[in-house]
Amino acid sequence: MSRILHACICFTKQQSRAIILFVLIFAFLSPGYGQEDSSTVNRGKLNFLIIGGAVAYTGTMVGLYQLWYKDYETTSFHFRSDNNQWMGLDKLGHATTSFWLGKIGYHSLKWAGVKEKHAVWYGGSVGLLFLTTIEIFDGFSEGWGASVGDLVANFAGAGMFIGQQLGWKEQRILLKFSYHPSEYAQYRPDVLGGTHMERLLKDYNGQTYWLSGNIHAFLHKGSKFPEWLNVAFGYGAKGMLGGSENLPEYGGQPVPGFKRLPQFYFSLDVDLTRIPTRSKVLKGIFTVLGFIKIPFPTIEYNAEDNFQFYYLYF
Repeated sequence: MSRILHACICFTKQQSRAIILFVLIFAFLSPGYGQEDSSTVNRGKLNFLIIGGAVAYTGTMVGLYQLWYKDYETTSFHFRSDNNQWMGLDKLGHATTSFWLGKIGYHSLKWAGVKEKHAVWYGGSVGLLFLTTIEIFDGFSEGWGASVGDLVANFAGAGMFIGQQLGWKEQRILLKFSYHPSEYAQYRPDVLGGTHMERLLKDYNGQTYWLSGNIHAFLHKGSKFPEWLNVAFGYGAKGMLGGSENLPEYGGQPVPGFKRLPQFYFSLDVDLTRIPTRSKVLKGIFTVLGFIKIPFPTIEYNAEDNFQFYYLYF
């Protein structure tokens, strides 16, 4: 029973992070994304962000404690080593989440008229604050433990946003996500998900994380190249039935016939936020959906199959 409970809690943790991310996006970004050029601080908007953010942050942390940690004993702060889990895809998930929450925080503060430098540092650190708090909770929980790899990924995601905004005044390179159903979830639905929604959140075999770079941003001024077209490099993995080993069940033996392989991708992409529009609603929608890699023809390389071509890759 304890193992079943542990698996359910792991699912709830992943699912909750995804839900929280979307809630924060809609709550803080959509109301005023198209109005972020103010040079004077709007106290009403800023107070709304501060009060609303504090309430959301506190409520989220209290809820997460009740959901994830209350059934475990509190211990002295400790770390756990999980860098060999899921071939690094969970770490890329941390970095991507930290990056996009930082982007949300930045645009929210700009909407309120906060100066650029302050918006970059304070807003860009929102994801780092949120995810690091969770790691601290993990560190004091007997059932978990703080992860150095997670912390590094959190800093990397926030640093990527802040560094680009300070250096280029824009985000030329984005972290993105895509998903396709994999063949492996059927063998371990308790770990990889039994429904399509569960598999979207739990099956790392179907997840791909991308570096999506805007081509126009690196060309000379006045270039006629489409401003919205990106080139993307992706990383994924397949053959994973467990975090570090392909065990059919807890305490079982490795399953033969499944080889854990990294996969590398090359494709094109669209930066939705660079599509010209005067609609504030569309700007908000494009930003909310900006973390999704747009399907395009794609080339994959892995050590077993060498090069493969997909007409459309999700």
